[in-house]
Amino acid sequence: MSSSKIPPLTYKVVAECSVSKARAGLMTLRHSEVRTPVFMPVGTQGTLKGILPDQLIELDCQILLGNTYHLGLRPGIETLQKAGGLHNFMGWPRAILTDSGGFQMVSLLQLAEIDERGVNFRSPFDQSECMLTPEHSMQIQNAIGADIMMQLDDVVKTTTTGPRVEEAMERTIRWVDRCISAHARNDDQSLFPIVQGGLDIPLRERCVSALMERQVRGFAVGGLSGGESKHDFWRMVDVCTDHLPKEKPRYLMGVGFAADLVVCVALGIDMFDCVFPTRTARFGCALVDGGQLNLKQQKYKNDMTSIDVDCGCNTCKRYTRSYLHHIATNENVSCSLLSIHNVAFQLRLMNSMREAIQRDEFPHFVRDFMARHFVGEPIPTWIREALAAVNIELPEDAVQPTEEQEKRTEKSR
Repeated sequence: MSSSKIPPLTYKVVAECSVSKARAGLMTLRHSEVRTPVFMPVGTQGTLKGILPDQLIELDCQILLGNTYHLGLRPGIETLQKAGGLHNFMGWPRAILTDSGGFQMVSLLQLAEIDERGVNFRSPFDQSECMLTPEHSMQIQNAIGADIMMQLDDVVKTTTTGPRVEEAMERTIRWVDRCISAHARNDDQSLFPIVQGGLDIPLRERCVSALMERQVRGFAVGGLSGGESKHDFWRMVDVCTDHLPKEKPRYLMGVGFAADLVVCVALGIDMFDCVFPTRTARFGCALVDGGQLNLKQQKYKNDMTSIDVDCGCNTCKRYTRSYLHHIATNENVSCSLLSIHNVAFQLRLMNSMREAIQRDEFPHFVRDFMARHFVGEPIPTWIREALAAVNIELPEDAVQPTEEQEKRTEKSR
């Protein structure tokens, strides 16, 4: 059978938690197999800051993310087509997922105007104008050659209320049909629609119902992790996974804090992405089970231990906290060494969850992780409530969090 006869994405649930909605799966794409749940590092313009493709392969990264808006500006469609797609251009043999450019409606709002045609951007580089329509987003993503592509969606800030939220949700549904019509490489690339609806449960349910009428191979949940309360955040994730089909992958966009990943896997999400691991590395911070180590702090000046004795990445094998303290934020190599560790941490966390699900020991993993992650501080109420909603009860803290502690935790994690 020729490869063109094989769907460019197949997904199989290989194990399910007997208590929560967590599941482990195998997603087969043109360029690689991807074991879920999976974290996808973000390589905005075809590169992760501070990490080479060979180093990502050494970390067993199976899929990464590229940004359609930025890749469409630089290097542009013509260069990508001449290179034979982003895989060839950046020397990456494994899978790629691209976002649609829709998120830039929020992040670059001062440069964008939105109407039914699409989004009119002014370039942050030379102030030239570019109309990003659903059709143009598909054209760029077809040139990129990503294994998984996102529809162009109408994105509003998560804290937006009123008729604009429903307008964006309805427009997102209309735009997915334009994306499907414009998608020129359906035999090689899979298009995911994006569930919108803000923090309104009926709108989320309506959007899921409408998108499930389309012939697609997976779904993304968008419009979250942008400033809303964690109590609203987990409820929107929960309602989406309650209604999305079990036989297709579910991707939660823009989520990367460790505790959030664990909670959302429990709620039934399979795929995640976030710039957090490499961005926090640029500020001299290393990710560990207990949160972050700010290696700029003086207490690490003479600390001759590795970041994490249980981590097998090259940074932890070869360098001490003391060394990293002395170069943190002052040398480019610091960003590279910490980025390698932070991505390794995220991938190891996902692998640990996968294995726990396959052993049907996921609730035990969650309780153990939360105990390590919140040493000396109360576990936030929203985490307790989210996990209780999927039948995972956490032991009571000796001291309950105050309202002020809850607010600080939401801002810092």
